[in-house]
Amino acid sequence: MPTWIDLHGVANARDIGGIRLSGGGVVAEHALLRSGNLQTIADDAIALLTGDLGVTDVVDLRSGVEVRGTGPGPMTRVDGVTVHHRSFFAEPDLLPEGIDARTLPWRKGPTVKHEDPRTAVYLSYLQDRPDSIVGALRDIAHAPGASIVHCAAGKDRTGTIVALALLLVGADREQVIADYAASSERVEEILAGLRADPIYREGLEDSTPEAHLCRPETMERVIAMFDSLGGPAEIVAGMGWTPDDDEALRAKLVG
Repeated sequence: MPTWIDLHGVANARDIGGIRLSGGGVVAEHALLRSGNLQTIADDAIALLTGDLGVTDVVDLRSGVEVRGTGPGPMTRVDGVTVHHRSFFAEPDLLPEGIDARTLPWRKGPTVKHEDPRTAVYLSYLQDRPDSIVGALRDIAHAPGASIVHCAAGKDRTGTIVALALLLVGADREQVIADYAASSERVEEILAGLRADPIYREGLEDSTPEAHLCRPETMERVIAMFDSLGGPAEIVAGMGWTPDDDEALRAKLVG
């Protein structure tokens, strides 16, 4: 662990298959993949995803501003692949023309208060966009083949929804935390990709790799907050997640 995937043009790609379940067994291979932005994915990487890895669904967690600024991406033009857009930010109407970096949703700060700023951001996703949280989980659960979930870096929004999916099927919590933290191994590659895109470059000019690490204690705090709210299952049930959804997710990720 982690099971890295070499996708030409994509940073931070890996398969969550093999993660241990607390009741025994492991998460199925090639059921759920995670990565950074797919905007620059190469043709050979698309062939790998849709061929050997069996991807039929892409869950794009970027905001509408990001999608508008960078274009829909190559995966929207691939036969047999469905792209689901699930923004995790509460967004104003998009500007009719052009993108100003100051309109990026995360510039407004988190809506949830927590002593740890990164934890506050992750919890804000659940408060601001429960529709997208449940929608993304359903996309994963009901995909006919494998799903790949991504945002821009593949570590924060992607890390939150992957952790939630893993917790819902009973993954070992230490393994959930380790999977989240694994993105730190690719932080230099992640930042290089983001700085190459004008929509992200401005906000990263003075940023150091250390500021973007996925620290284990962050996910520990998130999971502790989930527990304080009744646990992941109760949280998503309050968002409209059903027993049928839960059964489908378990069938997809556990088999």
